[in-house]
Amino acid sequence: MNSKTEPREPGDDDAERAPLLREPREGLPEVTSDADALAGVVAALSAGTGPVAVDAERASGYRYGQRAYLVQLRREGSGSALIDPIACPDLSKLEDTVGDAEVVLHAAHQDLPCLTEVNLRPRRLFDTELAGRLLGYQRVGLGFMVERILHVRLAKEHSAVDWSQRPLPEDWLRYAALDVEILIELRNALEAELEEAGKLEWAREEFASVLAAPPKEPRPDPWRRTSGIHRVRNQRALAAVRELWYERDRIAQERDISPGRVLPDAAIVEAATTMPRTTAELADIRQFGIKLARRYLTTWIKAVNRARDMPQTELPRPNAPGDGPPPVNRWADRAPEAASRLESVRATVTGIAEDVVMPTENLLLPDTVRRLAWAPPQTVDPDTVGDFLRERGAREWQIALTAQPLATALDEAEKA
Repeated sequence: MNSKTEPREPGDDDAERAPLLREPREGLPEVTSDADALAGVVAALSAGTGPVAVDAERASGYRYGQRAYLVQLRREGSGSALIDPIACPDLSKLEDTVGDAEVVLHAAHQDLPCLTEVNLRPRRLFDTELAGRLLGYQRVGLGFMVERILHVRLAKEHSAVDWSQRPLPEDWLRYAALDVEILIELRNALEAELEEAGKLEWAREEFASVLAAPPKEPRPDPWRRTSGIHRVRNQRALAAVRELWYERDRIAQERDISPGRVLPDAAIVEAATTMPRTTAELADIRQFGIKLARRYLTTWIKAVNRARDMPQTELPRPNAPGDGPPPVNRWADRAPEAASRLESVRATVTGIAEDVVMPTENLLLPDTVRRLAWAPPQTVDPDTVGDFLRERGAREWQIALTAQPLATALDEAEKA
């Protein structure tokens, strides 16, 4: 990484001097929570010009799902607006007003799903986090980038609060308004850096790809994401994880509470590994000590007993089925030629990423690199490799940078 993108150390002089943003320029706006107020926001936004800065606050860790509990907007000539999407769940008129104007988001992949739920879907995008990654910034959190590039600081102490709370405290609202206060200035600075680095067209392709991406398909076995599941060593214990996970998810959805507040992952794993037979034995497990977990002890023990009595044919497989190559640590024994190809193509991608100053995963996804090494095209040349990458969702700028070097790397690996 060049000097511009090296991480700043705590205590740097310029970090000490960066002033803290405390108040929105036009003061803290009232929260929009009815149709008349929303019509006023629509009118103000229509009178503004240029990009529209947008942010959304969720209640991750508190509520079930990822819905938005506050939407913030700002546009030159319009000022800032704070909208309660619970009171105003349909923002389609706002979407119509934004139209083809560029929407500026930080980490768009996080906010786009919840904005789509309230009918606010951008047609054009500038993602300041993604721009930072393409420029090679090693830290791309909004607070760091604002301080690094604009030389002001954002207070971040309210980033993980329960935004479903009503009424929202004034200091939380001030924090939320300030998050969009400087987003357009950050966007403009990053656009200039992208243009100077010759990466602006790359960024535009990336932004268009983010907008065009279909919604994520639900995971076939979401329970396999349980933290600590690697400790679970047999199929019957895995069945207990699965049964407990689905019971927890059902309760969490019914109560609109984050699943981890109903029953921690650690409790699920502990119950699956010890397989208690009674509610008393279950209650002795320390992780079942939280209030909601104890309320549903009968539910949990029934789930464990279902797993205990389940026929062998209904037990889950030890590993989730997948359509990709096997784990890389098995390649050397099972397919040494593929392991050799992987070493070669990884080194090639790493070298190109270093040359253009960006993380390797933003140049090509690691899964794409693995699949290419495992099952390359029958005839290897830049065109066939390019087609392979394109089928895996690579953008044209990525293909232009990597297809020829990867074809060479595959060819050399085969000859080695």
